[in-house]
Amino acid sequence: MAPQFLAAEASTSTSRTLTITLFLVFVAITLAITVWASRQTKTATDFYAGGRQFSGFQNGMAIGGDYMSAASFLGIAGIIALYGYDGFLYSIGFLVAWLVALLLVAEFLRNSGRFTMADVLAFRMRQRPVRTAASVSTIVVSIFYLIAQMVGAGALVSLLLGIKPGTEFLGMDGDTAKVATIILVGALMIVYVTVGGMKGTTYVQIVKAFMLMGGALIMVLMVLAHYKFNLSALLGDAATRSGKGDAFLEPGLRYGVETAGDAAKTFYSKMDLLSLGLALVLGTAGLPHILTRFYTVPTSRIARKSVLWAIGIIGTFYLFTLALGFGAAALVGGADITAQDKAGNTAAPQLAQELGIEYLGGNTGGAIMLAVIAAVAFATILAVVAGLTLASSSSLAHDFYASVIKRGNASERDEVRVARIAALIIGAVAIALSIFAQSLNVAFLVALAFAVAASANLPAILYSLFWRRFNTAGALWSIYGGLISAVVLVFFSPVVSGSATAMFPAQDWQWFPLSNPGIISIPLGFFFGWLGTVITKESDPEKYAELEVRSLTGHGAH
Repeated sequence: MAPQFLAAEASTSTSRTLTITLFLVFVAITLAITVWASRQTKTATDFYAGGRQFSGFQNGMAIGGDYMSAASFLGIAGIIALYGYDGFLYSIGFLVAWLVALLLVAEFLRNSGRFTMADVLAFRMRQRPVRTAASVSTIVVSIFYLIAQMVGAGALVSLLLGIKPGTEFLGMDGDTAKVATIILVGALMIVYVTVGGMKGTTYVQIVKAFMLMGGALIMVLMVLAHYKFNLSALLGDAATRSGKGDAFLEPGLRYGVETAGDAAKTFYSKMDLLSLGLALVLGTAGLPHILTRFYTVPTSRIARKSVLWAIGIIGTFYLFTLALGFGAAALVGGADITAQDKAGNTAAPQLAQELGIEYLGGNTGGAIMLAVIAAVAFATILAVVAGLTLASSSSLAHDFYASVIKRGNASERDEVRVARIAALIIGAVAIALSIFAQSLNVAFLVALAFAVAASANLPAILYSLFWRRFNTAGALWSIYGGLISAVVLVFFSPVVSGSATAMFPAQDWQWFPLSNPGIISIPLGFFFGWLGTVITKESDPEKYAELEVRSLTGHGAH
């Protein structure tokens, strides 16, 4: 064996040990926070809404923590690193979406609900059918979102442990090792939720938001310093190393692709872009784990303030993703990124490794930097998954078990116990599905969750808050109509079968040409809500008047 190979091998194993140690230290810290919080969790309000004791800044940080998921950090940086200009659409879409959440739902929801989105929907409807529908859609959206986080975790830990396609790890081949990581990560997250509840999850979110902003800022400064703060040099290098030349800096690499002589294909590509944009912008206001965040503050004024903090934090972070994405393209190069992960999910940690080698010297420097950023990214995934599992399990326990099965007669202890069992089941389903979705980019997977949320939850929430005539049938039609149309279209789209990067590349049952169903399923959700309302006579103007006063003033809300 050549001496340099031996040296490289030794330094790799040292750096791997270092990476894993740093990483485990972080996991230990967050687990300690969770256990501490579980001692403070005495009532259902504590478990679901953190005792409603958080300030605007704390909750803003936690919303930021919830929102800046693996998709933002790993997925967007990866998509920008591989597709340049077109990847930036995700940053813009995810950010603009907050304005919709701020103006249309944040304050009204905080004023009119208690723990979950269904509290608002069921307020002036027949409780049982509406709560059932709301918990079904909450769980479906959360599972889509969870898949994205788990896939990110799998890609990340494979990079940490040096698992590449074709390599072996602990006697397992690369693919089996990836599957093992996904299962392990899933198990860890279920522990977080079942032990800590909303209080533990919120503190983990806040710690993680600080870490993520700090880590991203350091990387951005290193990238800019490398180019002496000359942006055009950075972009020029990124275009050259991406292997795509000037096209990398122009629209049309991934979306809106002009296919000469094939008008239909060109049209579908442009529609896909529109569909994605719609899903990103409208999705946030229907995401159950973001909506439950508004309940963790004492008043609606603080709910508004926390959204403003969140917009500031998230906006800054998405500007960082630009520098990280183009930095990864310039310093790591497109070929090296796709060699590690086809969908580009490891671009940011690979960039961290390059920067570590340059600034901290040698492979050990690279290992330290990779360990820190990977621990941050992993913390991101852990925290977001905890928030998601909490939203879906509390919806099952509070909406379905307590209100539908027990007809409102469940004790708080029973409710929290059921939430914990639900967390186990939902976690298991997400783990099973994630194993098939490893070839997909995480930002793209999250966009699917957004499309489902915007189709199923948003029409029902908006109608409920602003349309006097809206009734139970309308709510059921809009939730189930939007949900089923979105899920069916995804199932028959190129995402699941019939393309090289699909979940099942060998099969082909695809007939829907777009990757994101938003442009069809969101209008369908609104249409079904209108139709269901119009064809039934039920209406309760007095209840609507009460909800209107409540949503505007907060009078009578808990």
